Amino acid sequence: MVPDVSTGSRTRGLLSYLYGPGRREEHHDPHIVAAFAMPGIPDPGRTALDQHHTVLTELADYLDQPVHVREQRVGKKVPQHVWHCPVRTAPGDRYLTDEEWAEVARRIVHASGIAPDGDDAACRWIAVRHADDHIHIVATTVREDGRRPRNHRDGERAQKECRAIEKELGLRRLNSGDGTAAPMPTSAEQAKAQRAGHALTSKEWLHDQAQAAAAAARDETEYFTVLTALGIKVRHRLGPQTGDVIGYSLAAPGDTNAQGEPIYFGGSKLSPDLSINRLRERLAAQQPTEQPAARTRPNPWQQADTVLQSLHANLDQQDEAGGQDQDAVVQAQAAAFGELLHNAASAAPAEARAKLQAAATAFNRANRSAVRAEHQQAAALRSAAKDILYTAGSGKDGAAAAALLSTALFVLVAIARWHDTRGHQQQAAAAQQSLTHLRAAYRHTAEPVLADLTKRTPSPQATDRFAADVRAAVPDHAERILADPAWPALATTLAMTESAGRRPRHVLAEAASQRELDTADHPAEVLNWRLTALPDRRQQAALARTATTASRPTTSPAQPAHRQADPTRESRRTRR
Repeated sequence: MVPDVSTGSRTRGLLSYLYGPGRREEHHDPHIVAAFAMPGIPDPGRTALDQHHTVLTELADYLDQPVHVREQRVGKKVPQHVWHCPVRTAPGDRYLTDEEWAEVARRIVHASGIAPDGDDAACRWIAVRHADDHIHIVATTVREDGRRPRNHRDGERAQKECRAIEKELGLRRLNSGDGTAAPMPTSAEQAKAQRAGHALTSKEWLHDQAQAAAAAARDETEYFTVLTALGIKVRHRLGPQTGDVIGYSLAAPGDTNAQGEPIYFGGSKLSPDLSINRLRERLAAQQPTEQPAARTRPNPWQQADTVLQSLHANLDQQDEAGGQDQDAVVQAQAAAFGELLHNAASAAPAEARAKLQAAATAFNRANRSAVRAEHQQAAALRSAAKDILYTAGSGKDGAAAAALLSTALFVLVAIARWHDTRGHQQQAAAAQQSLTHLRAAYRHTAEPVLADLTKRTPSPQATDRFAADVRAAVPDHAERILADPAWPALATTLAMTESAGRRPRHVLAEAASQRELDTADHPAEVLNWRLTALPDRRQQAALARTATTASRPTTSPAQPAHRQADPTRESRRTRR
């Protein structure tokens, strides 16, 4: 059951909509099911058609009467005096009777502070039903005694009451929020999107684009540059004294009001973590990166996989009690993981991009909670995520991408568990939704790679030799590994490992020690990706030499810049 509190200033206009045919002729038999004082209230849904407009006006005046009295007394208009709360049952729920909806309405206005039980001076309100699955509660927020109601955090209080109602009426139990979700689009915004033939409202589209831009951007300027390149209009809010940017608003291409002006949404209105301050915290939490020569540059997918494995180990160490400091670190890592999904969706092999984008979009809700993130603790993962996006040709390495997504699946399960143990119900549910899409993206990426490896399975003699290595290195799981359909692919990877100068038995033992294999449904497949992601020691040594050389002065008295290399020394280095 979903309540959605909003405010307005036109009682008559809202009533006209509720008692009208609806934007798509979806309103049927509109009528009042409950009200602050049933006797004497005119119901436009139960009057003759020729009196309909007159009765609508009478009802609006009846509800607005305390408002007019207050306005006459204080000499100014009461702002946003119309309180509106649609309450809808979840898809698949049974339809409630009018009597049940009446009780729901009374409980909502009591819980929200609009009309507490037994308060004869409370606000005037009605509940209108014009569909099987929902009602609309309309109230005017001036009490009979002329005071304003105490309805602070009314939406949150209504949500809490709905959770209790669901349990008592046997309805689908929805997840409680914590105030960190992106605001839901209004019914007017949804109707506008449908008329234009768009699957998303402008606000939802802007939210998704801004999240992807934040994941890709390396600084604030680049963030706004990316948005502008998408055709999004950007408007900055400047401090009156310093002239510095203290906020911003975005407008979708072609989204205008009746006067043809762009409709802007503030960053924080799109999502709490898109406010200018939260955005700056995220962008500041990046590791400075150097760009080594192309021949020694590490594979960005493997680099990100290494960081993800460390993150997974950290999540495994979190007990249920956690701790404020630990939770702040995990929340930061969850936010950076969300950025990794967005960037992977842009750089992954083409067949996986749509599913990865769906996983990233679903995870947008899972990477926000009331826990304040310690973003600097996730700088390594955030930087690795950006390297995937900005390293040329990284999307061509399907094996490395599949290895990363394999690790990402385990990380996502751990993040969902972390949210669940801390009562973050909406975040845990979003993580599970993301997991469904991520599994599909993994399969789209992994299956072509595994099929290609299987085609290149080494000779039976070599395969038997590698099987002996498996039994020696991973004796407890050897039979499961050899029976796995992915074993031929793993044998090919072991042959490639051997050709690269590494001993299969040693790398198998190293890969198996990273994490237990008991819970792996396909242990050969898991080991294959772990071997793919194992760091290349020779490449690491080359990187270390490059970094050392870069840190040295270009010239010195002992070693002039024009000194020629020693051929024998280079030869010895090559032999090592």
